[in-house]
Amino acid sequence: MTRRIQHASQTARLRIRIVFGDAAMLGPGKADLLEAIRDTGSIAAAGRSMGMSYKRAWMLVEALNSAFRAPLVDAARGGAKGGGAGLTQTGHEVLAHYRSLEVIMAEAGADRIEALRAMLGDMSGRK
Repeated sequence: MTRRIQHASQTARLRIRIVFGDAAMLGPGKADLLEAIRDTGSIAAAGRSMGMSYKRAWMLVEALNSAFRAPLVDAARGGAKGGGAGLTQTGHEVLAHYRSLEVIMAEAGADRIEALRAMLGDMSGRK
């Protein structure tokens, strides 16, 4: 859950990227992919829901699975019973920790985010 701080027509979002040395990273895109896999039961469907290719979704899942001690996503190949994917217990825990951090950081930084938002120029009509 991304906490949004809203005032008039301007909304601020806090997006967190956690970099673990040179080898691993967890950010909003990977967290969203984990949620989509949890919700759809499929890596392909999760990727489609996010507008990414199946190959890209698989690459991100492989990166996540190799970065942590235990896999975050368990996938079964298609066949007579069909394939599918879901989060492992570790996957559920990693996602929950990441989403909790988003809330904690948004709450802790709300005053500073609001101060920065108040310093913005008029952004109406700009992209």
